[in-house]
Parts: sequence; structure tokens; C-alpha cells
Amino acid sequence: MIGFYDYTVIATYLATVLGVGGIFLAADGLHLPAVFCLLLAGLLDTFDGRIARTKKDRSEQQKHFGIQIDSLNDLICFGVLPAMICRGAYAASPAYLSLGGPVGRILPPVWFDAALCFFVLAGLIRLGYFNVTEEERQEGTSAARKYYLGLPITSSTLMIPLVYLLSVLLPGASTAILTLGVLVTGLLFIAPIHVKKPGLPALCALALIGAAELAGLIMLALENYITIGAGVIPVPYLLSHRVRGAASRPM
Repeated sequence: MIGFYDYTVIATYLATVLGVGGIFLAADGLHLPAVFCLLLAGLLDTFDGRIARTKKDRSEQQKHFGIQIDSLNDLICFGVLPAMICRGAYAASPAYLSLGGPVGRILPPVWFDAALCFFVLAGLIRLGYFNVTEEERQEGTSAARKYYLGLPITSSTLMIPLVYLLSVLLPGASTAILTLGVLVTGLLFIAPIHVKKPGLPALCALALIGAAELAGLIMLALENYITIGAGVIPVPYLLSHRVRGAASRPM
């Protein structure tokens, strides 16, 4: 088989599986489990580079392969998956469900879908540009990178769960929160700003933010079942478009 299958790429492969699985969940309206997939993929991404660098005898081909699959994985996990989560969250929002008729349900999401397309495209441009500049940098030096140009796409790991939580907790403002969240994050991906590579203190702060987001998501998940009429429906389904739509119809 073509490709590489040693331990240095396992974390990236697992993150890709989580990303694709999260996309499937989001497409089925299970947004909360999809957000957990995003967080787990982000955790794996934190360690994949460190794991790869433990192998000192990697060939140049293995190094370039690692860079390429890491970028492709990033686009899936931190570009497409967050867009699917936000699209599903919007489709489950009161603002969307209050729209009447098939035309009403099609026209308003067009502008939101455009914002999501911009988010994914900005992530793609960010990754492509990073790959080119990183290869040029590595040809000139073996020192570790100190700054990033533009916000790394992996920041979606923290940005999107926060946007999702706010949209659930503030349903009346969910459309504005989701739209601003994806637009601002996408703009930061391609903004010509220097972002210092986080050291240990910054990593600890980011870990605390991630832990707080995880706690909020777990609190949502722990409201395991809610009663609607005579039935009991798991909370992830409550957050899906299909169940909200069914609950909004008269019995």
C-alpha cells in the first residue's frame, strides 16, 4: 500500500476519522456529539507533531508526507466539521424554525451558507499558504517556528465550541452569534497578523479555556433526557432540526 503507517501518523489518522465521523453526526442533526468530535480531534492535533518529531530517522519524504496529511486533516476537522456544526445549529435555531413555507426555509440560509463557505475557503487558503511558507522556511533553517502569520485554523477547536454554546444558551441571538463567529474566525485565518506560537503559560491558559468549554458541553449532555409529551428524547436529538421541528408542530 502507498503511504506511511508508522506511529508518527496514527494521531493524524485518528483525528481524520473523528472529523469525518463528526461531519456525519452533524449532518444527522447530532450537533453536540459532533462538537465533542471536534474537541477530541483538536486534542490529537496538539500532540501529532510532537509524536512525529520523536522519530529522529524520518526521511524527507516522511516529513513532507506528514506536513501534507496534517493540512488535509486540518481542513476536514477544523474547516468542514465546524461549518457543518454551525450550519446544523442554525437549522435548529428558533429563528430558522419560525420561517414559514419552503421558500422561507430556503432563501434566508443562503447568506449564512455564504458565510460558512467563506469560513472554509479562508481555512483552505490559510493552510495552503502555510504549507508553501513552511517548506521555504525549513529549507533555510531547522529552528522551530516562533510566529504564525494569521490565526491557525486549529483555533476552531476552541472558537467553534464557544460559538456553539453561546448559540444554545442565547437562542434569541443564535443567528447573530453563529454568523459573527464564523465570519470573524474566517477573517482571522487570512488576516496578515503575527500570532506568537504559544509557550507553556499560554498553552495552560488555552487548556483551561478548553476545559471550561468541555464542562459546559458536558452539562448539556448530562441533561440526558427530557420529556416531550409522553416520550423521552435524548438531549442531542433535542438540539437537532428534526426534533425541534417536530416539537414545534401542533399535536
